Amino acid sequence: MTNPFMRIINKKALHNYHILERLEAGIVLSGAEVKSIRAGRLDLGESHVRVLNGEAYLVNANIPMYGPASDKEYDAQKSRKLLLHRDQIDSLIGKTSGKGATLVPVSMYEKNNRFKVEVGLAKSKKEFDKRKVIKERDHVRRVEQELRGKE
Repeated sequence: MTNPFMRIINKKALHNYHILERLEAGIVLSGAEVKSIRAGRLDLGESHVRVLNGEAYLVNANIPMYGPASDKEYDAQKSRKLLLHRDQIDSLIGKTSGKGATLVPVSMYEKNNRFKVEVGLAKSKKEFDKRKVIKERDHVRRVEQELRGKE
């Protein structure tokens, strides 16, 4: 039985980028790819979104081949088309051109029996930003531990 609330999160993107804006997009998948994702076999770590010829594609997402599938020439890292409206694509092109912003997949999840990709308009973090986030997280964790210890 698969988890109906399964959400595969791209932790690397959340660590390396400030997510400025989020957008939900459909994705074109084969049946074997759907079964592989439902089994939890998906790696979004090195992936990004690229707009080519007015269409958005998820590039470098690794979906390993589903075991029982018989496709011999299957490419786990092929580009997969994202389903967005024309005005959404035009808006993304305008926002990413020139400002140092990029498009990264933040997560993938199932909604109404269809897989959706949450695409984030992102700006790269500097090294000191990453250290600051880790420091704040450690501080919050220490405070929570102290509060739990005094109860």
